Amino acid sequence: MEGSLLSQRDRVIFFINKETHILDLAGAVQTFYESGDYGKPFEILYVSDNARQPCSAQLQFTGLKRYTSIKVLPSDILVIPGYDLRRVPPRESRTFFNWLRQADKAGATICSICTGAFTLAAAGLLKGKECTTHWKYTERLQKDFPDAKVLSNRLFVKSGHIYTSAGVTTGLDMALALLEERFGPEFAYKIAREMVVYIRRDGTEPQDSIYMQYRSHVNDDIHTVQDWIVRHLPKKIKVEELAALIYTSPRNLTRQFKKSTGITVGEYMEKLRVEKAVHLLNSNHKVGAVTEQCGLQSANQLRHIIRKHTGSLPSALRKGLS
Repeated sequence: MEGSLLSQRDRVIFFINKETHILDLAGAVQTFYESGDYGKPFEILYVSDNARQPCSAQLQFTGLKRYTSIKVLPSDILVIPGYDLRRVPPRESRTFFNWLRQADKAGATICSICTGAFTLAAAGLLKGKECTTHWKYTERLQKDFPDAKVLSNRLFVKSGHIYTSAGVTTGLDMALALLEERFGPEFAYKIAREMVVYIRRDGTEPQDSIYMQYRSHVNDDIHTVQDWIVRHLPKKIKVEELAALIYTSPRNLTRQFKKSTGITVGEYMEKLRVEKAVHLLNSNHKVGAVTEQCGLQSANQLRHIIRKHTGSLPSALRKGLS
């Protein structure tokens, strides 16, 4: 029974190179581990070309599976954590490179953390692709692999189904982004909050959802109010009703909300409604249905706030003209 349960899970496969950096590995591992505690479990596998490997801090990894025993599936996430390039050169194993290329061909999500990008590049997986690595090594990566498009000052870079990150804690950012892609921003936020980290973006990703933009605070009461607003957006929401959720006065809620998020309760609700309306309009929902689902009073109110925030009319958004 247990075996059949595991086989139904998506897998995360970590390749443990010699001299792997612990934090490059641990941030991503912990992210996928916490996902299981919130109802989205992964089977986590650790593979290498040896059963034992020393990490860069000289702790020993043991019990590692032989990588050739694992056939990488399209649903898998394969991660190459960073390693100490001062002591370990990029791999030149034909068998290993073939294994990586087969994973690429299968369409698996392939990720590198820090100097793990050198491994992907050596296997030919970054040819013609935008990528990144630790800031100390971006120039070297570009010099060693001129057919890659190396970007600097980026937390992580997505190029198709291949992700590269800048290393150390940015592996955690990349892992959270993968969870967000699979399970949505609210789920990724829950995992980030469990680990007491902020969800960061590299500045070139699509704009964060309004829900995510205004959650970079630690006020649990305001989180409660925000969650309730999101769940009840179609209805008319009164500040008194929100204040009652956290046993405070409307005045105190208004003050605490602005202090925590930087905007008022009313501004927050309007931003949420605009974001939801734009999404529904782009999906070709009718104006009347959008008005109702966003908790607005009339089509005129919808037109007003859409034009105020986007400069377009709902009809233009429905036709994809904006």
